Amino acid sequence: MPARSTELPLQEIGRSRPRGRTRALLAGHGRYLDDLDLPRQVHGAFLRSPVPAARIDRLDVTAARTAPGVVAVFTWDDLRAVCRPWRTVSAAFPGLQSPEQTPLAAGRVTAVGEPIALVVAASRALAEDAIELIDFAWTEQPAVGVASEALAPGAPLVHPELGSNLAWQFDAAAGDVDAAFAAAALVVEERFVFGRHTGVPLETRGILAAFDRSEARLTVWASHQMPHQLQLHLADLLDLPMSRVEVTAMDVGGGFGIKMHVYPDEIAICAAARLLARPVKFVADRLESLTSDVHAREHVIDAKLAVDGDGRLLAIDAKGLQGIGSHSVFPRSSTVETLMAMRTLGAPYALAAARAHADVVFQNKAMTGQYRSVGHPIACAVTEALVERAAALRGEDSLALRRRNYLEPGDDGCRTALGLELFDFSHAACLERLEAMLDVAGLRAQIAAARQRGEIQGLGFAAFVEMTASGSEIYGKAGVPVSAADTVQVAIEPDGSIKASASLSEIGQGITEGLIQVLADAVGVAPERIALEMGRTASGPHGGGAWASRGAAIGGEAAWQAGRALRGQVLEAAGALLQMPADTLDLVAGWVVDASGERRIEVAELARMVHFRGHEFPAGTAPQFQVAHHHRRAGDPTIPTNGIQAAWVSICRDTGLVRCLKHWVVHDCGRMLNPLLVTEQVRGGVVQGLGAALFEHCRYDAQANFLDGSLADYLVPMATEMPDIEVGHVETAYRGSVLGAKGAGEAGTCAASAAVLNAVNDALRAAGGTSIATLPLTPPLVLAALEGGSSG
Repeated sequence: MPARSTELPLQEIGRSRPRGRTRALLAGHGRYLDDLDLPRQVHGAFLRSPVPAARIDRLDVTAARTAPGVVAVFTWDDLRAVCRPWRTVSAAFPGLQSPEQTPLAAGRVTAVGEPIALVVAASRALAEDAIELIDFAWTEQPAVGVASEALAPGAPLVHPELGSNLAWQFDAAAGDVDAAFAAAALVVEERFVFGRHTGVPLETRGILAAFDRSEARLTVWASHQMPHQLQLHLADLLDLPMSRVEVTAMDVGGGFGIKMHVYPDEIAICAAARLLARPVKFVADRLESLTSDVHAREHVIDAKLAVDGDGRLLAIDAKGLQGIGSHSVFPRSSTVETLMAMRTLGAPYALAAARAHADVVFQNKAMTGQYRSVGHPIACAVTEALVERAAALRGEDSLALRRRNYLEPGDDGCRTALGLELFDFSHAACLERLEAMLDVAGLRAQIAAARQRGEIQGLGFAAFVEMTASGSEIYGKAGVPVSAADTVQVAIEPDGSIKASASLSEIGQGITEGLIQVLADAVGVAPERIALEMGRTASGPHGGGAWASRGAAIGGEAAWQAGRALRGQVLEAAGALLQMPADTLDLVAGWVVDASGERRIEVAELARMVHFRGHEFPAGTAPQFQVAHHHRRAGDPTIPTNGIQAAWVSICRDTGLVRCLKHWVVHDCGRMLNPLLVTEQVRGGVVQGLGAALFEHCRYDAQANFLDGSLADYLVPMATEMPDIEVGHVETAYRGSVLGAKGAGEAGTCAASAAVLNAVNDALRAAGGTSIATLPLTPPLVLAALEGGSSG
């Protein structure tokens, strides 16, 4: 059993420190993908499908190839000489159907925005001009736009070779669900509709690829969360050894899961670079980003909750439908979202029975994929809306209902009704912390007074469970080569400073600063003496990058173990030199000290001896001063976190516009490496959750035509829509590591939309309106509910 984090001698871990590059980034000194230009560089632009489903009748690129500035024009017939097709497969999803994919369309298109041809020219503008010269003719085919129609008899098939639009089905059950509902004193049921949306990172996706024929080496710079994963799949698809593929992620302007996939257009750019032996750059414009980045969260869920006469939750029963678009995203698949959404239904509560079924279907839309807090916001909104409504129908406080039904942690953890293993959690403590922050009675009195003045205000809550830091049991066991481990390498330079590299990625979340703090405490040096590099496959060890809130939990543990091993080397070397037992020495602030605290030798002097004067050490002593530690968590498939959120909203009676007045979050992410950065991650996650609740929606018509051409159409929350977000912390150390850290980056997103939904419905109930179970909560939807009409 690892030592608990509370037993560690910590000085830097737990301190609030700003990110080291904050000033540089704010001053415009960041270096992003589009800031990089190489000699002989050319630019790529794509002819993309203007229709959701069509057979390609003619694709003649002859005129485009002779256009001014054009270097080459590629179709799939050209790229297949150096690139093979691929198919998304995973044993984690028995029965998963997945069509073959190619970097450019092969004879037909299945979604608006699908790349068809690639023009490479001296500039992006010239490439776009040449696209207009491509002779492209097609016959439009019937399309599947609405997920509920995908399985209807006679529905068009997105991929006729599969014989069905059904990609996968989820089924899970425990206990006697039917008996629980038969015995219930109260049954609450609802149809929940979740609008499709996407991540909208400030920096759009981009890639720059260069191929050296003399060495058969592909060098890639990409705005990506997982450089090593991209390296692995580029090597595989382009038939190159991994050792001949180098991927670098420089400053990355946000990822949110959008940049953890392998996209067809990015593979096409790399294939073109190989064929041309010239650097080729592609940076998506905002329209391309909206149509070709993965989308998420398109679900319809019919759910019901059984409650007995004493206010005990008995069972939950749900049937879901997810539309995943035209393909299953590579390499993880688009079905993960349904898996997490259904598995985490009812997760905070002690239910005797549960049942969940879901159909996952193909449509002629953009692919869906993993997006911040994958699936959890769906489960949270369904569960917490039913809980709030049950409390309202019973005439009791919803917090009391939650407290009565929370799962209780045991020494060995516990399982939810649908089989999630939970441990080291703190539902009751988080609720107590929220009540202390919020003054619930006082706020409710304030809201009641506002209602007396004719204002429409509401207060809503949402408890949550978030499964973080996935282990190899999730992907590796299923045959999907996604690394769930991380490695940190550390070495002492001749001047005593520390050079480190890690297999993680910095995408704005601040993990660089967190790992430096861990290394500082682990080794015993000042953070300013540590330089940490991430995001380069050429110099960094293979690992997972940035996904599933794993940086602190997995990468942090790797850094701690590597740092402690390096510290041990320093003390062994000092002991040999001073002729003192190493276990009587310590390393403090860059000095080796004895048991009395007296400084005996500086690390910098030891480093100079190791590097330049090794002969001065006693015979048989050969200090290395460099360590690599590979950390793979054993035993737990994921690390659960938990918390609760509250939202206070007002509704404009005339417009239906919802305004967030204040938002509260209490969460438990175990040991916090840097509370400042954790708090800001939570706040940022809340804002994305507010976007899902109120603004963001990738709109398609019934024929799957995309309707949002820019950020004037696809709305995201701006600074003026952000409420004051107050964050509280509970720290319950994770049992399986020395640091005790868990995931933190997705907690804000997980329950924010659920809390806002419940707050809006609280306001509507008080105003005599009908409830809403559709997100986003658009003004027309809210106005209809205020008037007592259909909630949509």
